[in-house]
Amino acid sequence: MAARPRDRLAAVFFDLDGTLIDSEEVWNDAVRRLAASRGVVAAEPLLARTHGLEVMQALRLVHAEFGWHPGTLDADAAWLARQVAATFENGIVWRPGAQSLLSRLRTAGVPTALVTSTYRQLVDLILRRLEWEGFDAVVCGDEVRSPKPDPEPYLTAARLLGVDVRTCVAVEDSPKGAASARAAGCAVLYVSAMSPAPPGGDMAAVLTTLVGVDLATLTRLTHHHNGRSRSDHPVSD
Repeated sequence: MAARPRDRLAAVFFDLDGTLIDSEEVWNDAVRRLAASRGVVAAEPLLARTHGLEVMQALRLVHAEFGWHPGTLDADAAWLARQVAATFENGIVWRPGAQSLLSRLRTAGVPTALVTSTYRQLVDLILRRLEWEGFDAVVCGDEVRSPKPDPEPYLTAARLLGVDVRTCVAVEDSPKGAASARAAGCAVLYVSAMSPAPPGGDMAAVLTTLVGVDLATLTRLTHHHNGRSRSDHPVSD
């Protein structure tokens, strides 16, 4: 794929859980049930710390919190995946504005990649249930050596699409995901009704939903990120 000029939007990268689909509570509920099966309560502060992590990273935090034996990590990860998959089989809900934005980008010929901490088997199930096959690349949490917040997932997506990562926008809903995208060099559109934007302020925009976001919006964020329009300011709602 030919590289686009630095003043154009080369590609858009999307996180999955909490960004494109309403799934954070699905994962949270599975962790709550796992904890309850062992007589403890997974409280909100602990669940918040797992937001944006791949399942093994999240479970290590949970195990450390409760002092569980690390030998059960693999079995616990498999159990969580089964619980979440069973819930998704009953239906998956798009986040507001997500499907519309993906369709607009596809019509406009802008490459997109899914960059998620979720493992491939579950991602394939989700995409089948959503009936969406429009991503030009998919990078899953079990397909990189260093998952988010490391920059490797976003750098991998840029390599797969053959684009300059600095001309791409990453759409994220968690501080750890945003950190991954920022470290890779992307402009970051932070979209979350649950997690406040992390301090330090490299976000190109902070919104609560994707409703109303279009190609022009994302192109402006790319321009701002690359210093093309020094009078622009980050967007918020």
